[in-house]
Amino acid sequence: MAWENQTFNSDFLLLGIFNHSPTHTFLFFLVLAIFSVAFMGNSIMVLLIYLDTQLHTPMYFLLSQLSLMDLMLICTTVPKMAFNYFSGSKSISMAGCATQIFFYISLLGSECFLLAVMSYDRYTAICHPLRYTNLMRPKICGLMTAFSWILGSTDGIIDAVATFSFSYCGSREIAHFFCDFPSLLILSCNDTSIFEEVIFICCIVMLVFPVAIIITSYARVILAVIHMGSAEGRRKAFTTCSSHLMVVGMYYGAGLFMYIQPTSHHSPMQDKMVSVFYTILTPMLNPLIYSLRNKEVTRALMKILGKGKSGD
Repeated sequence: MAWENQTFNSDFLLLGIFNHSPTHTFLFFLVLAIFSVAFMGNSIMVLLIYLDTQLHTPMYFLLSQLSLMDLMLICTTVPKMAFNYFSGSKSISMAGCATQIFFYISLLGSECFLLAVMSYDRYTAICHPLRYTNLMRPKICGLMTAFSWILGSTDGIIDAVATFSFSYCGSREIAHFFCDFPSLLILSCNDTSIFEEVIFICCIVMLVFPVAIIITSYARVILAVIHMGSAEGRRKAFTTCSSHLMVVGMYYGAGLFMYIQPTSHHSPMQDKMVSVFYTILTPMLNPLIYSLRNKEVTRALMKILGKGKSGD
């Protein structure tokens, strides 16, 4: 293995996405503002669902896991980018790079499977309401969520170990604002084509398979909703499902663009722009989409805020 030729003291250089021109400075602080909104929004969602017993249902438990994953995802990339920008340093250690790859890939993979579980939850709630409490009882819901985390983490370990099994001779400049393995493979002096084929197969499993589950679930949900006799029931079902589908569309669209294509087809600017979208912007939009369109979440927030005011 190439570990013998490399040490954890060998640093890479993250070229980043922003320079110190006025325009880029403005964009950098805009990203920081988005990060702050994403951090607060997802933290609030996790706390609300934990504190309000009326939200202790499978749907909201899964939503809290999505918010937790998004919270960890933005904390994996943005703080290091901000530190490098303010300090003027571009370096990241090999250990730091491997850690970023592990958490980044693990969280992306876990979200892939979690979104499929969430679609199954909506399918059982709408298509099999009488069996819902049995099909989505806490033990089953917890196991499906645990498997999402385990499968994502397994993929993260494989990708991190495989990426650093190659030798990196010559330039150590990564044309990105964080360590993403496609950007690293370009720097390798080994033939990475076989690994890229394996990654392609993994992406089929991690992206296409969950998408198939989601499409099948929502096709059945839409048919069930169309045949609902209650207009209020149809409205509530469409509101809940449309929120989920918006998140799925944003997340999988970017993921398919990034990881189904071979690394030779990527340009550094494309990678950066798409990465900003689904590692920073999407985690900000997720809690906004769910909270603004969900009366139960809004009610829970007002309840907590009301208690805070009465306590004052």
